[in-house]
Amino acid sequence: MNGIEQLRAFISSGKPAGMAVSLAFQLVEVGDGFAVFEGVPGLHAYNPLGTVHGGYAATLLDSACGCAVHSKLAAGDNYTTLELKIAYHKAISEKTGKVRAEGRVLSFGRRVAFSEGKLLDQDGRLLASASSTLLVIPRQGITQELDDETRNSGS
Repeated sequence: MNGIEQLRAFISSGKPAGMAVSLAFQLVEVGDGFAVFEGVPGLHAYNPLGTVHGGYAATLLDSACGCAVHSKLAAGDNYTTLELKIAYHKAISEKTGKVRAEGRVLSFGRRVAFSEGKLLDQDGRLLASASSTLLVIPRQGITQELDDETRNSGS
């Protein structure tokens, strides 16, 4: 399956990833170069200052930016985040209610992709934004790297 097919199958399965369970968020929508996560911030995500920790917003935005890129991958290809920049616009608390992280691909090259994300509250107000740089790893590149590691380890 290619990337968008994988993501659609994941949504259809109804099985959340481990981190998504502990942070109470899930992938709810994907399109070509687009992905949406929704979550409900609560006390489980609070910092000692009495608000939702910035890592909660960063995790949703990293997931949305990454899955937007994932949606454009060919079968067998992979990716990893190289850089993530977050800007926090409004504090988040348990009173914020459901939030929506939307990720969009800005450009997708042979080896590098760029995406952006917005974290919105239920009224569409911007809570945080992100820009992300991601390394695209072609299937052949993964196979070659594994072969090189095996040769170098003496196995």
